[in-house]
Amino acid sequence: MAKETDNELVYEERKRWLFFGLPFTFTKYMIKDDMLTVDQGFFKKVENDCYMYKIQDVEHTASLAERIFGLGSVTCYTGDTTHPKLILIHIKHSKEIKNYILEASEAARIRRRTLNTLDIGTGDMQDLDDDDI
Repeated sequence: MAKETDNELVYEERKRWLFFGLPFTFTKYMIKDDMLTVDQGFFKKVENDCYMYKIQDVEHTASLAERIFGLGSVTCYTGDTTHPKLILIHIKHSKEIKNYILEASEAARIRRRTLNTLDIGTGDMQDLDDDDI
């Protein structure tokens, strides 16, 4: 469910049972412009945050059973130490949330002037002559 507070869009969703999509779990996801928070547990509460600029890629999956009950799962591949693969399981509005996370993570990287670089394996620079550079 999306809420707009102080010009900031916030999504709050619960992990749901796959059976009829009922929200009888104790896992809650909060997605803001700058942070994704996972709040888990009943007896022992665990809250984990991941900054949006650390999210590198986002994937949406929906099995047949999830599609029947209007659910989906969103996988965020991050540079975060505690959760390199953060999965939002069985949530409603999953495609909308996936698109929001993708756009918000890119905007957060631009705001922080963060650059992701990849080693694409171009080979040794020693093999090139001065004329080739």
